[in-house]
Amino acid sequence: MTCLVDGDTGWERGVKWRLEGVDTPEYAAHAECPEEPEKAAQSTMRMLELMQGGYKIEWLGEKGGAGRDLVRIWLSDGRDAGQVLIEEGFAVQWPHRPRVFCEVHP
Repeated sequence: MTCLVDGDTGWERGVKWRLEGVDTPEYAAHAECPEEPEKAAQSTMRMLELMQGGYKIEWLGEKGGAGRDLVRIWLSDGRDAGQVLIEEGFAVQWPHRPRVFCEVHP
């Protein structure tokens, strides 16, 4: 069972992982604007919903920021969870410009 920290980070069997090439909004401690924590909660809940249908973690054998193991998460229907988050507007590709989650979208 995976424990989610936020939409792009979690723990699996004592190992902290991060989605490769994907970034989701941050909670208050690391947010760049007042609106970002709510977006973080939305992206975390969407990731949880996606994973509830079944998933497999692909360990890429590389470390990302803060020493987290980089992964891809494959959903039971064959989709890449990170790409789904990006396509649905809950995440962006990493790297990106600062304050990307603070921009207003119509």
